[in-house]
Amino acid sequence: MSSKSGSPSTLKLIGLVVAWYAGNTLYNVYNKKATNMIHAHWFVACAQLFVGMLWSIVMWVTGMRKKPNLTAADIAACVPIGLMACLSHAGSVLAMGVGAVSFAQIVKACEPVFAAVVGLIIPPMDLKPIAAYAMLIPIVGGVGIACIKEGKGVDINYTAFMWASIANLAAALKGKLGGSVTHSLKGDKSKNMDSANVYAVMNIISFLFTVPMVVIAELPTLQAEWDKAVSANGANAVIANIALSGFFFYLYNEFAFAFTASVGAVTSSVLNTAKRVIIIVVSSIVFIEPMERNTVIGSSIAILGTFAYSMAESSGKKAAPKKKAA
Repeated sequence: MSSKSGSPSTLKLIGLVVAWYAGNTLYNVYNKKATNMIHAHWFVACAQLFVGMLWSIVMWVTGMRKKPNLTAADIAACVPIGLMACLSHAGSVLAMGVGAVSFAQIVKACEPVFAAVVGLIIPPMDLKPIAAYAMLIPIVGGVGIACIKEGKGVDINYTAFMWASIANLAAALKGKLGGSVTHSLKGDKSKNMDSANVYAVMNIISFLFTVPMVVIAELPTLQAEWDKAVSANGANAVIANIALSGFFFYLYNEFAFAFTASVGAVTSSVLNTAKRVIIIVVSSIVFIEPMERNTVIGSSIAILGTFAYSMAESSGKKAAPKKKAA
């Protein structure tokens, strides 16, 4: 199978996927450990972004990566995307902080539903193929089944569900608002905005938006929560879990951005769906999170629905040019 010169090698793509999956799984493990230790989850989310920001600065200062060359107008265009990145990240952290990692991942499988609605509401309208919209039914239905506990009926951690849904909405808005902006920045070589620098800039803006939320939501109780966490777990353990979760969060996102830039959004979306299966299985083992029959069946339906949605969306995009040429 021949490939064009300049296209990524199969070995490189496999390496990116392995690093992406490993980093994401380790992030979820250390993030849950950190949020179990200290009940100041906006602070944890903020600290994670701070770790990533430090990594970017080191890369730029040492010359290992070219510094972005952005104008004030470029930065202003990135601000709304950074805000959505802030809410997407914080929503995920808070959802997994107050509930099971597996439950948060099951709800986050609903992200295509939010993306489809946002695509219809916010111009320019993004119409999906009918088959893609049809796949939203098993996604929502699967999440619903996963929320039904045997002998208890519907059993939902509403706080975790709310934050995971906020993360989904923010991620959908980030994708809608960010597409044209990031494409434009990457297209201008003088700006030094490859996929790694695009993510680094968004991470910094996201951090700046998270700081006020820590001040508003947690500052009055932050010292007490920190002292309680250190007393119960030791300062080294608390700091290590927060730092490692921040490091792996940044790392896995950088690899995911690089992979998406190499193969396109649809393939990346499909693999992002498969990634959830690994996280659900690993978290259920590490944190002894019970996986009842309905949870397994429902999450399987939702994840397969997300996979089918990605494939239907892909086929629609491939068919569109043919209609114009006819």
